[in-house]
Amino acid sequence: MKIAFLADPLSGFKIYKDSTFAMMREAHKRGHAVYAFEQRDMALQEGVVIANVARIHLTGDARDWYRADPAETVQLSSFDAVIERKDPPFDMEYVYGTYLLELAERQGARVFNRPSAIRDHNEKLSICQFSEFTSPTLVSSNLAQLRAFHAKHGDVIYKPLDGMGGAGIFRVREDAMNLGSIIETLTDNGRHTIMAQKYIPAIVKGDKRVLVIDGKPVPFALARIPQGTEVRGNLAAGGVGVAQPLTERDRHIAETLGPVLAARGLLLVGLDVIGDFLTEVNVTSPTCFQEIADQTGFDVAAMFIDAVELRAQQARKH
Repeated sequence: MKIAFLADPLSGFKIYKDSTFAMMREAHKRGHAVYAFEQRDMALQEGVVIANVARIHLTGDARDWYRADPAETVQLSSFDAVIERKDPPFDMEYVYGTYLLELAERQGARVFNRPSAIRDHNEKLSICQFSEFTSPTLVSSNLAQLRAFHAKHGDVIYKPLDGMGGAGIFRVREDAMNLGSIIETLTDNGRHTIMAQKYIPAIVKGDKRVLVIDGKPVPFALARIPQGTEVRGNLAAGGVGVAQPLTERDRHIAETLGPVLAARGLLLVGLDVIGDFLTEVNVTSPTCFQEIADQTGFDVAAMFIDAVELRAQQARKH
């Protein structure tokens, strides 16, 4: 197979923990031809979506981990699979990229995750489709509503709808310290919509990343545990990742959402679960493959490439 990865610059990869690298390594190990390109390498030319792509060869060296052939301009539909792994921010440039990928799909490209499904599933807002699994939640730009939510619940998390890695997340406790300043800043004085959620005390045991591949849960989650006085468990915010078997509740959430999301074209999803509650549905570039594999021996990348191979095979038959 020829597999192309749409990713951020390879020079920025931390290969000891990067999930995209784990995917590439597994595909390379199986003898697939691995290619890479960035969003800026795509173009629509005379009605056809093309990209400047480079075939890459993994060296096994921790420092100079790949070498790249000269880039060539090809139609995205010429690949057996295109893996969308660009990180947020989910800004208009990101959206334009999904439009180009969607056009490429119409020309025969097989893109995972499906571009329209990425657009349709805001990683914060998507939990509202599954409210039976969420803690009390408010989505609003109205300052009075955001204040009233705190008055009702007492201990609240406020966060932007377009952040990643824990950026812009604030906890306001019962004393309401800095409540006005926080919601005014996050909403830009009522001009931007944000999310408020009742604080979940179980965060001290970790913000669990539950990976779901083609509708099926990976049997281990990575609990990202906040350190010191930090309220955020995100690894980017200093959290420590501890792999652990799925709880019965984790599995129930994953097995309920998995088939629904897979049917919408989301081959890989990262569900964030705190205690018994679903807090996010990550669809852009879910991570934690290597942390889970290193600590448990379960090869998440192999499960993912299995799913890509199967989907590509099914597509060829049709």
